Amino acid sequence: MYLNKINLFLVISICLIFFLLTYNDVKSKEIKTISGTAIVTDGDSIKINNKKIRLVGIDAPELKQECLKDSIDSGSVSYLCGEISKQNLEKYIQGSEVYCKYSNLDRYNRILGECKLSCFFWGDDPNCGKFSLNKYMVRSGNAIAYKRYSKKYLKDEEWAKEFKLGIWAGEFEKPEEWRKNN
Repeated sequence: MYLNKINLFLVISICLIFFLLTYNDVKSKEIKTISGTAIVTDGDSIKINNKKIRLVGIDAPELKQECLKDSIDSGSVSYLCGEISKQNLEKYIQGSEVYCKYSNLDRYNRILGECKLSCFFWGDDPNCGKFSLNKYMVRSGNAIAYKRYSKKYLKDEEWAKEFKLGIWAGEFEKPEEWRKNN
């Protein structure tokens, strides 16, 4: 009788431990949302309600990063491609509400999100919200697909390369490499 109680206690304990371990794992994968007016901090990051959001699956040039653009008059010209990237994201958002879905945080405790414009009013631009901010930035040549973390935007990167959009109109160092070197 005493051994049966010990066995029952062990089985219940193991089940409880298993439940607690799997519950946290399942809870961390649930999709969460955040929305509001976005403040653009750079070409792949925004803030909503003072929460930092990293646009997942993309990597934009850093604010101080310079790229080269081919010029008819004077060959290659250096420009701040990180600043241009940020400005393009600001222009795309233009004070609109932004809606982000996420399930994870990165090692810097930023939300890793896929974000879209929130389109509330009838008669708005019919393309409003068509592309996520993430997709728009890669497709317009203002960011690259961050292949190490996602393959989702590879076709958009190919599109930008083919039409020599944004950073693809000249030469640039991949943002990840630029960060390592600077």
